[in-house]
Amino acid sequence: MSTSRHRRWRRKIGPVSRWLPAFARLPTVFLLIALALFVALRVAAPYLISTGFVRSGIEDTLSKWTGYHAEIKGSPVLEFWPTPRITLNQITIRQPRESGDKLLGSIESLSADFSLIDALRSRTSFHEFHLVRPKLALTRDEKGLIDWSYAGLLARAISGVRYENGAEVLDPDLDAEIGAVTVEDGTLVVTDIKSAKTYHFDSVTADIAWPRLSGAISAVVIARINGEDLKVDFASRQPLLAFAGRNAETRTSLTSNLLTAHFRGIASIASLSAFSGNITASIPDVPALLTWSGKSIPGIATLKSASLESDIMSSGNGLRFNNLSLSLNEASATGVMDLFTQPGKRPKIGGTLAFDQMNLKPFLDAFALRLAAGEAEDISTGMSGPLRVLDVDVRLSARRAQMGLFELSDVGASMIVTGGEAKFDIGDSQFEGGEMTAHLEATQRDFDGGGKLQLSIRNADFAALAERLQLKGPLPLATGSLDLDLQSPKAIWTTGLADVTGRLHFWTGEGTIPGIDAAALRTQAAEKPFFPLSAAAGAAFAFNQLNLQADFANGSAEMHDARIAGATQTLTLSGVITYQSNGLALSGSLDATDPAKAAELPLLPFFIGGSWPNPVISPVPLFGNTPQAQ
Repeated sequence: MSTSRHRRWRRKIGPVSRWLPAFARLPTVFLLIALALFVALRVAAPYLISTGFVRSGIEDTLSKWTGYHAEIKGSPVLEFWPTPRITLNQITIRQPRESGDKLLGSIESLSADFSLIDALRSRTSFHEFHLVRPKLALTRDEKGLIDWSYAGLLARAISGVRYENGAEVLDPDLDAEIGAVTVEDGTLVVTDIKSAKTYHFDSVTADIAWPRLSGAISAVVIARINGEDLKVDFASRQPLLAFAGRNAETRTSLTSNLLTAHFRGIASIASLSAFSGNITASIPDVPALLTWSGKSIPGIATLKSASLESDIMSSGNGLRFNNLSLSLNEASATGVMDLFTQPGKRPKIGGTLAFDQMNLKPFLDAFALRLAAGEAEDISTGMSGPLRVLDVDVRLSARRAQMGLFELSDVGASMIVTGGEAKFDIGDSQFEGGEMTAHLEATQRDFDGGGKLQLSIRNADFAALAERLQLKGPLPLATGSLDLDLQSPKAIWTTGLADVTGRLHFWTGEGTIPGIDAAALRTQAAEKPFFPLSAAAGAAFAFNQLNLQADFANGSAEMHDARIAGATQTLTLSGVITYQSNGLALSGSLDATDPAKAAELPLLPFFIGGSWPNPVISPVPLFGNTPQAQ
């Protein structure tokens, strides 16, 4: 009977054996056996593995990694399909009581895959961690290093890692498997002891791939700080060296609506001693970035966007930016820049930039960083913001430059910020067919000590300048020169016309003043007690030489004996001009240039009042003479 059953079994199995190729029969048997074992283990695991055993195992794992004591209050949940996984709730990680009871963080929910085989052998092995709403508190010490843990495996690995032959080396007894770590809706608080500031990162989401402590790491972290989402993409083949504050190969990118930056090379989170690589950064809205960061730079509104790309390397006590490409708004430049840092001294930016075309105003705004409140302030206290303790020494050149409505060419300039003052010099430039030099200086207390402007123009076409500025009224049109020296006791950014004091000297060669007809002026003065200037505007006043000096104060300019000498007649003016109302209060005269023709062209004194550009002229009778006929 048994023989009969055996034959029936062989008849059933026989077709399957003929259907499978000979080389596939043995693997198929092994696969069926493995599948049977897999199913059997999943079915039997709940009866063979204790929940408390796995729970205590993950408590020990967390304590081992962090060096802190892990405490789990919630009830664990075990799952065995499709993979063995434990989920724990209400986890607190804190320093042992005898060491201070410091809180590292808490986790609302933590789940991790574990090895079923190891669990059956009374071991615990976890991987693929998923953390829901963790809250972590870290400290950055005076050296710039993160206090990652207390005395756990991670801390020992960071302190024990070595750099040998261009690679990260870790002793086997310090190595361990990690796997993947996923963070959902976390919170991170970093306390920076050096700057006495605390940074809060909310809504933290992270995907971290770190197979082993001794291996490479890649991480993508998204967090919200001050209402703005930031994405950090970090990768390194030497993560332990990086976390230890030593030089390590890294690839880092930062992406947000306010800033995009990428770095690839060697870097350290603690110092700039061996920094090298390539960096790119782009700021689409500079004022918005400053507002988000809580910083304020007066007058920065004209600087809309900025970007740079450069090779970067450490140089002595600072950084050098080689092959630098810099863009400010629509202006682009290339050059070399240096950042110097020395203990107890202000950081300093220096270098040279060459522009093809630039706008000087936003460039000035970019480098007009707020200064510290005088040299007496202790820099080492760190109480001043990073933009308030910075020195600048930059040389500029531009084939074409624009500053407001003014256009310059072949410009050579410099920007120097040191101690309590800032200086901007245009050492050489071509301006309206002539030459221009300028010196702008701001001093003390965030520029609140005021500043001064010195401007020198030689042999420029002021007729073209008046047309460019669309100035109205009878103005001298000629090639001439100008010296301007102005100063203000108030902050430059808040100075109004009424706050400016100084002096102007303007002189020219041959030219004309449209809208002043000397003959008509004499005729009108002989017939009327007063008349508008437009009544004597039938021709232009031609002159051979003009010389004008004026003082500025209290919102007005006081003109001193301006002399405009024509071929036959000379016009002189003196008095006060008010800027804001365009009001005039001038005394003037018209007489013969050649004294021998005084009888033919007698002295004509007059008063000019009203407002520009069409004031009223009132002839003044000469003392001892009869009034002119009306």
